[in-house]
Amino acid sequence: MLAETICSAVSAAGLGIAAVTAYRKRFLAATRIVAYSLIPIGLVLTGAVEWAVDTAFSPSAWLGFGLLGGAWLLFMTTRAIERRGGGTRKERKAAARAEQGAVVAPAASAPSLGQAGRPAAPAATKPKAPGAGEDFSDIEAILKKHGI
Repeated sequence: MLAETICSAVSAAGLGIAAVTAYRKRFLAATRIVAYSLIPIGLVLTGAVEWAVDTAFSPSAWLGFGLLGGAWLLFMTTRAIERRGGGTRKERKAAARAEQGAVVAPAASAPSLGQAGRPAAPAATKPKAPGAGEDFSDIEAILKKHGI
């Protein structure tokens, strides 16, 4: 009886701490604290002490297993969000500060405009003077190779 009371008190305290943490807008940490605080009450409700006798037919035992499963699900969800989000809050703040301090090199070139920045090609080509095409055939081949 004393063990159930202590576990219930620990769970209630953990849920209170989670509420304060969520109030401070630290939802990922609050969810993790909720998961930790559900474990003691889940173990009490499973009847871990009387495991062999009461597990199969006790609805509170299955409720305890449900709470343990929910706690596990919360742990896994917060881990997945943390990995996807780029680490802890401190790491994200440090990365944001590093991005603000990044500067472009002074000798950087302007970005290429791709197809949109090119002028339209004339529909008809100019007739070339005899002998003029021979001198620039190398250059014309290079320009055609690069799509100019």
